[in-house]
Amino acid sequence: MPVSIKDVAKRAGVSPGTVSNVFSGNRAVKAELIERVRSAAAELGYETDRAASQLRAGKARVVAALVPDLNNPFFTSLIASIEAQVRDEGFDIIVASSHGDADEEARRLSALLAWRPAGIVIIPCSDEFASRNILADTQVPFVVADRVPSLFQGDAVTMDNIDAGTKAAEHLVALGHRRFVVAASTLKLQNIRERCAGIEAVLAKEGLAPPTLIEVGLDFDTATERLGVFMEGEQQASAFIALTNFATLGILACAHQTGLSVPRDISVVGFDDYSWMHAVSPPMTAIRQPVKQMGQAIWTRLRGHLDGRSEPASREKLTCELVVRASTAAPSSLGDTLRIA
Repeated sequence: MPVSIKDVAKRAGVSPGTVSNVFSGNRAVKAELIERVRSAAAELGYETDRAASQLRAGKARVVAALVPDLNNPFFTSLIASIEAQVRDEGFDIIVASSHGDADEEARRLSALLAWRPAGIVIIPCSDEFASRNILADTQVPFVVADRVPSLFQGDAVTMDNIDAGTKAAEHLVALGHRRFVVAASTLKLQNIRERCAGIEAVLAKEGLAPPTLIEVGLDFDTATERLGVFMEGEQQASAFIALTNFATLGILACAHQTGLSVPRDISVVGFDDYSWMHAVSPPMTAIRQPVKQMGQAIWTRLRGHLDGRSEPASREKLTCELVVRASTAAPSSLGDTLRIA
């Protein structure tokens, strides 16, 4: 016989209503009672019938999230951060990927809306964000994250990408570098263009030539292929700045293939800060995005809508941090005459 709410209530020494509130989140429950109820439920193997509870409540305690690519560790890290927030408040999360395609984004969004989620978090696959029209036709609150088009006027949480690029360039200029390569995924995305703008502004201020910009694509294989072609050519540089995780990996892979040593031959600033960046030799200097803080900010905004707080829509910008490690150093004695060949 299935374990019931009454069974859990009896084991925990509370009322069935308290058990219901713990799992539904409809009413606040003291932390001590939450712990007792969850412990009793775990001991008895109790699982809630979410479909039934949602029907009774008239709404789903589910948050939907749509990202461009679940193979990208930044997006999965952000989803994990959001999940930690919603789980603590009795919500579940369902996730889908648009695979970087606008038509697929529209299809996946429609499928997620069919679940009647309480709210949606979306990272658009492009600056056009065509699927915003689908969201506009619903009453479901949503927050746009990370890739936020300049013309979008709704709730959004993003990074100060210009500042991120500025910090990377200033660090390398201070070390004495004068020739730069920027590995960008695609200049079709506003957040990438903003990172480039921050770098370019620093170099212009110092009277240096603009960086060589290479669009390396949105995956590791493409990044490695395009950077490999560049590094085998006649280009010269002593400083490389990656604007995505895959770009970072691509630079390191191609440097290894072409016999370039980091940081003796080239200094490298990576983007995002994952565990592997601590483990490689040398450890990577990187621009760290505050993923945990971003997940909290997204949920705070979305929860405000769910609680009926009608605050004006706004855009929140978070600040990245430069983490200096051993992959950056002053240029070698060859300086800017270093030939990549």
